[in-house]
Amino acid sequence: MPSSGPTGGHYPHPSRQQARFRHKVQSSHPARLMAAGYLGYMRAGWSALSLPAAQEVPVRWIDTLFIAVSAVSTTGLVTVGPGGSFTAFGEAVILVLMQAGGLGYMTIGSFAYLSFQNRLTAVRARGARAAFGLPSTLNVAQFLRAVVLYTAAVQAVGALALWPLFAQAGVADPLWMAVFHAVSAFCTAGFSLFATGFEPFVGNPGIVAVISALSVLGALGFLIVVDTLQRGLGQERRVGFSSRVIIVVSGLLIAGGTLVLATLEPSIAARPGAERWLAAFFQAMTAATTVGFNTVPIGAVGGTAVMVFVVLMVIGASPAGTGGGLKTTTFAVLLAEMRAVLRQRSDVVLMGRVLPPERVRMASAALIYYLVVLSLAVTVLLVTEAGARFDVGLFEAVSAQSTVGLSMGLTGALSDPGKLVVTVLMYAGRVGILTFGIAFALRATHAPAARDDVVT
Repeated sequence: MPSSGPTGGHYPHPSRQQARFRHKVQSSHPARLMAAGYLGYMRAGWSALSLPAAQEVPVRWIDTLFIAVSAVSTTGLVTVGPGGSFTAFGEAVILVLMQAGGLGYMTIGSFAYLSFQNRLTAVRARGARAAFGLPSTLNVAQFLRAVVLYTAAVQAVGALALWPLFAQAGVADPLWMAVFHAVSAFCTAGFSLFATGFEPFVGNPGIVAVISALSVLGALGFLIVVDTLQRGLGQERRVGFSSRVIIVVSGLLIAGGTLVLATLEPSIAARPGAERWLAAFFQAMTAATTVGFNTVPIGAVGGTAVMVFVVLMVIGASPAGTGGGLKTTTFAVLLAEMRAVLRQRSDVVLMGRVLPPERVRMASAALIYYLVVLSLAVTVLLVTEAGARFDVGLFEAVSAQSTVGLSMGLTGALSDPGKLVVTVLMYAGRVGILTFGIAFALRATHAPAARDDVVT
């Protein structure tokens, strides 16, 4: 019998409410599940950072919201310094948020579910497949286990490597700093507890190498991890197509960016010997992987370097990884499409493989949607931030939308409306720019989310 309400009405039976909720979840488009999931992480982080126990000094609500979104989106842009504004508890909250955002929505909950039930529900499997853009042939449960174990192993090794390096450099509390920055680097979050980022370590090859390795391993994507494991177990004879595209494109972008910065950016080219190439490589890597660390002052670089950073940030990292941006695979598809048009060919061929028309269509839509959102955001920022230069506003917007975290100085001086604009950009960037649009444009459906970052 239904229970009576205080006014004599009847409440729905709990089992009916649960059934309705399950039906709503099961019928929701994976894009909407992802958008709602990340929003839930961000709200929880905002609440935790708003607690007095999390704050070393009073922090306004809009700044705690900004930091929470920046951490979950693995961006790294900040309006207040994390190292001086938050207590050890607050820093730990930021670390947890970075980890949750880096692993991605559905990963942690699904891994816990697997640990207890040894299986995945259809909704969780569908959500994880959409979140990572997994091919239909890949076992989702095995993939999630590999992701969590790989993440824990790489971050542990990275922290152990950074610990003595930080100690030798005279860093206070080197163990905690090593753990925090290992997680931040692997998740390409870009959060640093150092007041000037990694500028004090521009000539320290050990710290630069470890941070770079962690960032690249996170940005390359978990599909490469599974691909490598399958080859190691003898299940595959050669590197998969997507992995080959990711490795080639990522390598060329970082190498090209390094060369341009080392030769054409005065603040880098003037550095002595190996430090010049170390600084150039680190800044090209940090933009391409979207980790957002810096060893040189970004606000002081010239126009050529700004252009290099913007291009690398827009392209971004790789699918099924911790980085943002359009993704290297989407960029490769767009290049292949351009070549096909120029050569008057009907088929779009990438590395010897004819791409499905649907994949080409999604890559084109991703680029257009990215540019539309970026144009609107920059326009609004130039209105809210009176006096801001166009190149600076564009740089900050691209950095937020691609979840990079590099800043030319505008973020720290943003007005409240400007902070909200950048917050929305970071949220959209973490969900996936095209997936974000799909989430708010479609009605609930059983169809899987179309991804903008996967080569099929």
